[in-house]
Amino acid sequence: MNIDKDLLYKIAHLARLEFDENTSKEMMEDMTKIITWVEKLNEIDTDGIEPLTTMSYEVNALREDEVKPHLSHERALKNAPKKDSDYFRVPKVLE
Repeated sequence: MNIDKDLLYKIAHLARLEFDENTSKEMMEDMTKIITWVEKLNEIDTDGIEPLTTMSYEVNALREDEVKPHLSHERALKNAPKKDSDYFRVPKVLE
């Protein structure tokens, strides 16, 4: 599959990419190489192969819960850009 300018600019718009005319040719070549590589993966026979859900064979490698001292209000708010006694101050997001 070859990437033409129309498809390139459509993908760029959807991905919110910006580039000039000089780089568009290079982008088309790179995207064509990527698509060609992905299409090559479709040639592999995967019949009888179970899909992976994880790349690790470890099952529930979790740490033990330990009670540790928590942060005090003063220490937690120490580097906050805006604070009010015991709370972080954040911009209003709802009307």
